[in-house]
Amino acid sequence: MSTLKNKVQLIGNVGIEPTITNLENGRKVARLSLATNESYKNNKGERQTDTNWHTIIAWGKTADIIEKYVAKGKEIAVEGKLTSRSYEDKEGVKRYVTEVVVSEILLLNGN
Repeated sequence: MSTLKNKVQLIGNVGIEPTITNLENGRKVARLSLATNESYKNNKGERQTDTNWHTIIAWGKTADIIEKYVAKGKEIAVEGKLTSRSYEDKEGVKRYVTEVVVSEILLLNGN
């Protein structure tokens, strides 16, 4: 078990237009939401679909690719790692966020 790593692979559809930010230090970061669907049959035999939303973060060249080729509704595959952080909102309430930091992206279905 010592070889297990923090690795995430997701295939889904982009939920919002990616937000691209150029930082003062010259780095670029892309942020988007990705919807993944899971289908199953309930107790009555009816097909159900659950949608999960994931916050995706990409830096550098990967952010460049997202800026040029990724738009709302496009199907993509991403590989990266889970990260968690916390912050205080405007009311002083501590909030927790889990994000996927992307190391690789694959554009699917002719995107």
